[in-house]
Amino acid sequence: MKRLRIGTSDLPRAFRLLCLSTMMLLGAASCGRPPELVGIDNPRLPASEVKEAKRQTVFIATTRQASGAEGVFFSGDRGEGLGLASVVVTIPPIHKAGKIERASSLPPIASKHFTIVEPKVYVSEAAFVSEIDNQLLNLSVSDRNVLVFVHGYNTTLSDAILRLAQFVEDTEYDGIPVLMSWASAAETLKYVYDINSALAARSDFLKAGEIISRSQAQQFDILAFSMGAFLTMEAISQAEIAGEFNPNKKIRNIILAAPDIDLAVFESQLSTITHDNQKIFVLVSSDDGALSFSKFISGGVDRVGAADAAELARSGVTVIDLSQVQDSQSTSHSKFASSPEVVRIAGEAIRTSGRTGRRSTTELQDLIGEGSVEVVGEP
Repeated sequence: MKRLRIGTSDLPRAFRLLCLSTMMLLGAASCGRPPELVGIDNPRLPASEVKEAKRQTVFIATTRQASGAEGVFFSGDRGEGLGLASVVVTIPPIHKAGKIERASSLPPIASKHFTIVEPKVYVSEAAFVSEIDNQLLNLSVSDRNVLVFVHGYNTTLSDAILRLAQFVEDTEYDGIPVLMSWASAAETLKYVYDINSALAARSDFLKAGEIISRSQAQQFDILAFSMGAFLTMEAISQAEIAGEFNPNKKIRNIILAAPDIDLAVFESQLSTITHDNQKIFVLVSSDDGALSFSKFISGGVDRVGAADAAELARSGVTVIDLSQVQDSQSTSHSKFASSPEVVRIAGEAIRTSGRTGRRSTTELQDLIGEGSVEVVGEP
């Protein structure tokens, strides 16, 4: 039997562009990923011995399945119930704002790289909350806040931990970081699996919120990135419909960074929020290539994170337009954390929100100052 060989030149142009766009815009294939880091220390120079490295405890609530594989901790498979854990992240003394200095091979060197050490699993919700409280009590009362980070598509647990730790470090966030990690497959071509994992995580997202709300935190901030913003808005809508969203009024900011959400779906989600949509800040960028691809595979429907800022602001949310920001150290999709300018602004805005209360668009723009970041919303 004669075999038919098909080269790339024989493929339809659209299909070739699809493959190329997938690789370029949404990350390299899993074989090109840096190694997973959870629990991987350097036996020659343990992270604890690098005194110049900063240490940051990150708490984790996850729908991922536990894993015994080296460096993985929790895999991309969907688990049963909610896993509760924590790790210690060390930040190298050479760290530069907006950058994650990540080892390309194991073991990491704490003087040069971020490390993720001391993984711990909590056998009960009470133990998890108690440890959060222990961390909060080390802070002044005004700093006893919690930042909940919800990562995006194509993300391993190590990826998410590192991004949260870097954002907290660079913004000088006053409080405790908690990662809400849903079961992303962390494979470029599993977009549909990831979006279904996000949908499946809605109830557990709300359960995680209920657990950490038992802590002694004074206020909560939610930072949701890309597909994580879709999960966050879906969970909020579910809670609003049930009359159970933000019962203690402690949520001060909901930040949706480059949200990978269908515009019509976002409008539907917002329609369920009766009183808290003014807490929502949406970070958009018209040059977001990843969301351009997401739009392509979603039938040409615009994504919120790449929408027109003025039109989006008519929904009542405050829009932060990052289109003119050019100093991102990675891609336009992650400007919220990889642009030194944006992380500086984000830190200042979050820190002052608890002291000044709700700010007008003009006041927020004055706080940010003149530059490439524009605030769009009701005056």
